[in-house]
Amino acid sequence: GGRRADRRPRQQAAPRAPAPPPPITRTITLAEGMTVKDLAEKIEVKAKEVLKKLMEKRMVLTINTTLDTETATMIAREFGADVKMRTFEEEMVVLESEVIDPGDLVPRAPVVTVLGHVDHGKTTLLDAIRETRVAEQEAGGITQHIGAYAAEIDGRRIVFLDTPGHEAFTMMRARGASVTDVVVLVVAADDGVMPQTQEAIDHARVADVPILVAINKIDKSDANPERVKQELAERELTPEDWGGQTVMVPVSAKKRDNLDTLLEMILLVTELGEHKANPKRMATGAVLEAKVDRGRGPVATILVQDGTLHVGDNFIVGTHVGRVRALIDDRGQPLKEAEPSSPVEVLGLTGLPQPGDALQVVADAAKARQIALLRQNQAKEKALVSRGTRVTLESLQQQLAEGEAKELPIIIKADVQGSAEVLAESLAKLGDERVKIRIIHTGVGAISEWDVLLASTSNAIIIGFNVRPDRNAAGVAEREGVDIRKHSVIYNVTDELKKAMTGLLEPTTRERQLGLAEVREVFKVPKIGLAAGCIVTDGSITRAGDAQARLVRDGVIVHEGRIGSLRRFKDDVNEVKTGIECGITFERFSDIKTGDVIEAFTVEKVATV
Repeated sequence: GGRRADRRPRQQAAPRAPAPPPPITRTITLAEGMTVKDLAEKIEVKAKEVLKKLMEKRMVLTINTTLDTETATMIAREFGADVKMRTFEEEMVVLESEVIDPGDLVPRAPVVTVLGHVDHGKTTLLDAIRETRVAEQEAGGITQHIGAYAAEIDGRRIVFLDTPGHEAFTMMRARGASVTDVVVLVVAADDGVMPQTQEAIDHARVADVPILVAINKIDKSDANPERVKQELAERELTPEDWGGQTVMVPVSAKKRDNLDTLLEMILLVTELGEHKANPKRMATGAVLEAKVDRGRGPVATILVQDGTLHVGDNFIVGTHVGRVRALIDDRGQPLKEAEPSSPVEVLGLTGLPQPGDALQVVADAAKARQIALLRQNQAKEKALVSRGTRVTLESLQQQLAEGEAKELPIIIKADVQGSAEVLAESLAKLGDERVKIRIIHTGVGAISEWDVLLASTSNAIIIGFNVRPDRNAAGVAEREGVDIRKHSVIYNVTDELKKAMTGLLEPTTRERQLGLAEVREVFKVPKIGLAAGCIVTDGSITRAGDAQARLVRDGVIVHEGRIGSLRRFKDDVNEVKTGIECGITFERFSDIKTGDVIEAFTVEKVATV
């Protein structure tokens, strides 16, 4: 009995004096997604020791369980080691650099990002360089989708990234600048330095990228390039001919003057930088844009930054894995492989990555899947949605007038990921002390019934950018009283919200839907172009009065305008009702495909409550 009595006091004393953790004597580097076994090897102890420590923390794991950063750091500290984390992509680069030969490095094409203020002629300049037309399809003169194009001069390639130029696109622009070697800042000679010009300068400086200035529109009568130089010099961009470091080239994109000089200067500036890559290694790249395409699934525009990307490669990008099914270049041609500095569309993703995500080709597809799963779980933990009571922009205005502080939850749906992100970013900034704007969901594609139900439970308004609600969603929205705002220019979205918040919301224009027609076949009509053979599925299609029409493909608006002709057999008619077949053409537009939906509507003014 004596030995037992001896032992009891010792047991009670133990909790009061836990063994202090050993002092931190070293730092180890761990890669994202490491297992218990990997951690044990790094801290040079047996795996069962690590499992024992985890057991003490009430965590029952096996040696093949993936650890998150916090757990790994906590356990390593128990063994006297501090932890420095590397992402999976960084780890791959380090492992590869140990086995590749520095002699394999070859020069790569420079990547140029074109930045500048809205309407200063960035797209026209790129067009003049590419000798194609992009500018004419844009709503409000904004390049809504990041385009990447390769141009050749004297047998040497230059890759251009066209980043959208509205200040709402700051985020996309910041992303464009992180993959770029040189920024071409476009400033209009008749307009000078504007807010976005300053923004672009700041971004280029943060990214530590050389800036080359193209002074555009010098053909205009009120052009004053000297004033532009003066304004830029005040912002520490001193022109070379004034003894500074900044190359400035006066150009006219419209007249195509001096473009060769600009391209030569780009090559000159990038030659000093010595841009090299190793085509023999596994490819790494960055996502510029991502969208869901009917028939092709998720498609990402990737800039390959190092290594060569082949059809059939397994890769990880953000929280998704994939296998390259096809590569398509900037001219729409299929490729077998893409070398460094190639902008390509990649097919074969399992989901939509975020623009700016890194793409890394992997040899071990199972390991990539494990990392992707870990990242998805971490993302899920971050995304939580709350609930509330019905709100519209008009009711928000009323509540504010009554002095109630409010928050406005918003759901954003856009035609491409980049626009959705940028809208989220710019709307979130609009909040003030009276109204807090909370983005609860952003997505790509048509506004679905699910979006409306989410808006209904979380009391949000839905903003559709270049997309429409599908028929079920429109019905549910009406029934649930959910406010859906549809726009095609980003500035209008932010403007409308600002007005609602300051109590200046004007009488809204509400759309009244007249009818829907489904395109069954498309045929050529002499002198007119393509006509759509349709059947009216809802309401009636009319071309009378102020009726307008839009062409919708997969929930995304392709064109908005007026109906050119409406025919039953050979006769022109003013109206066609449900269930009847007819032929429809649009004024000055003919890109119609089978399966499209034509929507007729009128716009009416509604006084606010």
